[in-house]
Amino acid sequence: MSKQATPSIRLPSLERLRALTSPPGARPFRVGILIGPGFVPMDMVGVQTVLGLMPGSEIHLLWKSLDLVEGLPRWWTRPTTTFADCPAELDVFAVPMLPPEIQNDPEVIAFAGAQARKARYVIGICNGVLLLGAAGVLEGKRVTTSYNSLRILAELGVGEVVSDSPGVVVDGKLYTAGPGNGSVEAALLVAEAVFGRAAAELAELVIEYDPHPPFGVGAARRAPPEQVARFVAMMSDMVSLYRSGALSALKNA
Repeated sequence: MSKQATPSIRLPSLERLRALTSPPGARPFRVGILIGPGFVPMDMVGVQTVLGLMPGSEIHLLWKSLDLVEGLPRWWTRPTTTFADCPAELDVFAVPMLPPEIQNDPEVIAFAGAQARKARYVIGICNGVLLLGAAGVLEGKRVTTSYNSLRILAELGVGEVVSDSPGVVVDGKLYTAGPGNGSVEAALLVAEAVFGRAAAELAELVIEYDPHPPFGVGAARRAPPEQVARFVAMMSDMVSLYRSGALSALKNA
């Protein structure tokens, strides 16, 4: 069942803000964000924040059940909508990074594939992009993902791997990006596509999105080689599990 949380205390200030961004009577704008045990909040919060400011926005945090799930690290979240009760057609379906044990789950792969094929817009962030690949929806597409998983994309049937993307890669209704800024920037571009440039610019201003990385090493091309090597080593086991799970799912589809 779908279950939207209702605050026990009225918050008139937020209600007024919500009315300004989403006037009564606005057409429903349904955004589904896949979460689950071990999901990475950084990869979905930008989608939730930006698209939550759009007129008629309904945010569905999607999982198998409504039981609490723990995001990484210590970010407890209650899903609002089960897979079974997901709206028939979403305006936006977004996939953040989830651990390989979740992304390689056949039920999760089947659900992600079904929603991605029906949604008007699809957002894949970080290794969440690999879940879309496992579901068979990246074939022939121009795609990017996190640094350590770029080499897997070619094995998932993508048309072009964008290996040095400064931001979001757009191919039709598909928006893919690495972690960090990716969730915010993909959501802003989707907001522009749906509601126009003025609405997207206002959202960017409302959240005061103006990043200034303090060390300038957030992209591997700018980081010292020894740091990149350490990063690659840290992620190698997990990336191997993503690869094996995604390729197995595609082979058996």
